[in-house]
Amino acid sequence: VNLMPDVVDQLRDKHYIVGQLQRVIFFEPGVKETDWSATDVVQGVDGKARRWVYLHYFKDGQPSLNWLDPSFAAQQMIIGDALHAIDVMGARVLRLDANGFLGVERRAEGTAWSESHPLSITGNQLLAGAIRKAGGFSFQELNLTIDDIASMGQGGADLSYDFITRPAYQHALLTGTTEFLRLMLRQVHAYGIDPASLIHALQNHDELTLELVHFWTLHAHDTFHYQGQTFPGNILREHIREEMYEKLSGEHAPYNLKFVTNGVSCTTASIITAALGIRDLSTITDADIQQIQHIHLLLVMYNAMQPGVFALSGWDLVGALTLPAEQVEHLMQDGDTRWVHRGAYDLVDLDPEAEFSAGDMPRPKTLYGSLVSQLQRPDSFASQLKKILAVRRAYDIAASRQILIPDVEHPGLLVMVHELPAGKGTQITALNFSAETLVETLHLPGIAPGPVVDIINERVEGDLTEQGEFTITLDAYEGLALRVVSTLPI
Repeated sequence: VNLMPDVVDQLRDKHYIVGQLQRVIFFEPGVKETDWSATDVVQGVDGKARRWVYLHYFKDGQPSLNWLDPSFAAQQMIIGDALHAIDVMGARVLRLDANGFLGVERRAEGTAWSESHPLSITGNQLLAGAIRKAGGFSFQELNLTIDDIASMGQGGADLSYDFITRPAYQHALLTGTTEFLRLMLRQVHAYGIDPASLIHALQNHDELTLELVHFWTLHAHDTFHYQGQTFPGNILREHIREEMYEKLSGEHAPYNLKFVTNGVSCTTASIITAALGIRDLSTITDADIQQIQHIHLLLVMYNAMQPGVFALSGWDLVGALTLPAEQVEHLMQDGDTRWVHRGAYDLVDLDPEAEFSAGDMPRPKTLYGSLVSQLQRPDSFASQLKKILAVRRAYDIAASRQILIPDVEHPGLLVMVHELPAGKGTQITALNFSAETLVETLHLPGIAPGPVVDIINERVEGDLTEQGEFTITLDAYEGLALRVVSTLPI
């Protein structure tokens, strides 16, 4: 049973536990009001009956290990599991989830110190170091402040999941404006994070998190310039969250479900349908599917045409929509709505008629077809994705250096400028997140002039002048990957 705050305070005052933490993840009134729960009565080997109180950052029945215990038992268990995954299971990249919560300490006043604790950094360094010594890589799935993502990466995990710009690019799509996305891209650089160390992703197994922790905790009272005004972090956070919740779920998109206070359970395709104002998924037409695919490829270009790792899911590949809630109602009884975006899919037409997976997950409506069928059509999502990734690889964009996120005039335009490795010149990613055509003259100082080539469609788009000016035309939801073919030595 989950313990109420007053009970946790009593146990803290008796010095049994450190007390309430800085925040309650998965908070839900009447279900999870604190991070502490008690077991049923357990008969010990000594014959005594006890109930154990345990800490759990996430669901009940998932107790946190004590990383601070001098026995080093938690470290032995997790490092052993990591080495088993590498040596026996053949894994090469391991995910470190919730790795920001390995240190906790009681404070004289207020809640316990449970985030940004230096012992979390030490714990990460131990674990990630052991993985590296065994020849593996690790990435952290850490949805905390940008400060924490930066500090945990110092000697810790090799890569970090991009929780910084992921909700921001979804905000750009839902609102047709890129100012918040540009703000977050610049925050990455402000904290000394190399975008090449981030995993830029489309859909994953979790909800689209809208916690925006950076503006909630450490930077709640810092000021940020947005839409011509200055906002405290906590007010900016609420403004962004309200916009996204309104457009992404509820009356406008009832097929996407809120997940406690964390965010929204949705697929990439159902984010796009919400952005397009489609309220009923059963009304989607062939023309709608073409537009959804077009926007899906825009999001691919945002994530793939910048430095770092690009990630997508099988749900993305088939264009999966969310499941009707009643189909997974039995799995959501504890309030976990994420099952609506975890439908079964068949990438290779193993059993095209199956309505359920071997694990008994229902099959959702998919928009693009199987991978096998898509690769036979050059205009399919998978075929165009393949072409984009081939260009990414040919120009080594993953290893490029992001040198500029310029200001723009059109609210829907985002421009990222990258220095390609091995003297390959300058690459420009230009994306139109709005539903209208735009024409704009970009100002890119310090870049050697020359012809500007569309490297995906292999055509000349114009010239970058001596003054660093280049005029770009983008249709609605169009993206371009450009390279400046400099005539000057680099």
